Amino acid sequence: MEQLKFIMVGGNSGIGLEIANQLASMGHIVHCLNRGSLKFESTHQNLIWHRSDILDHSTELPEIEGSVDGLIYCPGSINLKPFRLLKEIDFTNDLNINLMGAVRVIQKYLPVLQMSVSASIILFSTVAVQTGMTFHASVAAAKGAVEGFGRALAAELAPSIRVNVIAPSLTNTPLADKLINNEAKLKVAAERHPLKRIGIPEEVASLAVYLLSRQASWITGQVIKIDGGISTLK
Repeated sequence: MEQLKFIMVGGNSGIGLEIANQLASMGHIVHCLNRGSLKFESTHQNLIWHRSDILDHSTELPEIEGSVDGLIYCPGSINLKPFRLLKEIDFTNDLNINLMGAVRVIQKYLPVLQMSVSASIILFSTVAVQTGMTFHASVAAAKGAVEGFGRALAAELAPSIRVNVIAPSLTNTPLADKLINNEAKLKVAAERHPLKRIGIPEEVASLAVYLLSRQASWITGQVIKIDGGISTLK
């Protein structure tokens, strides 16, 4: 198998960690950029960790030399409040972490992505953008911006770089812990989905890994839902 090189932004827990695990286990090189300690589950020599806060403009993003075949932007937020309790700073913070961080990272690494013969960018949205849900005004606004950005970028960077957005429903990750941290909450969340369970990181990560692969070379500009049917079924 051809060894590829990826940049993972985030990736020290949840879906991002699982993507890093899967890519490195396949023999690919993964550069992980995140603020915290790396919780990688094995000792792959082809995984490289860079301590980096992508929202801190006083520090430079690390230099990564040579062709890069894919970039995955995983940072996100689940800021659920009634609209009357949201402040402008909530919208600003959600927009910064979900959109502006991605803009900064992609602008930084676009030159090395353009060196690849077939590069791919993966962004993350939420099912709540295209399916209105209560208490999601701030995060849905930010992720809606991500979806528009992803489509526009896909058009501009074609045919050399593919850009796709993954829109999951509730997934069992540390970010979602306060929503599912007891059996009662988990049961309520599961029952909302036609498949009667919430997602697991391995499922979402496997979709991302496929979209990064050469086998997905005819897929770009898409927002792909992985949501247990909640957005389309009753």
